[in-house]
Amino acid sequence: MGRSRLTTLKPKLSTLAPRIGRLPGDEKQRLRDRDQNVEWRSWYKTARWQKLRWSVLVRDLFTCKMKGCGRVEADTSKLVADHKIAHRGDQRLFWDDQNLQCLCKDCHDRLKQREERRQGW
Repeated sequence: MGRSRLTTLKPKLSTLAPRIGRLPGDEKQRLRDRDQNVEWRSWYKTARWQKLRWSVLVRDLFTCKMKGCGRVEADTSKLVADHKIAHRGDQRLFWDDQNLQCLCKDCHDRLKQREERRQGW
C-alpha cells in the first residue's frame, strides 16, 4: 500500500484583501487607490504642474495666504499650491494660476481640508 502525503495549503488571506477592501487605517493604500482611480490625480505628477506650482510659490513669496497665518517657509516641501476653488477634474480651474494660492502644509492639511469637507467637497 502506497503512503499518501499531506500537502500544505497555501495561505489565501493575501488574495482576499482586494476583494474585501484594504485594512482600516491603511492610508498609503487608500492614496494609491485614489491616484489610480481618479484621472486628474496624474496631473499633479507632470512637469507642467511642477512649473506652475513653483511659479505660484514664487509669486506669493513663499508665504502662506491662509487668513491669520502668513508663515514664510523656505522649505518648499512644506508648502502647497492650493486651489482656491476646488477643481474636481475641471482642467480650466486646475491650470488657472489665479485659482492657486500658496499655503503652508499645516494650514492646507488642517484648515483648508476641514473647510472643503464642511462644504461637502
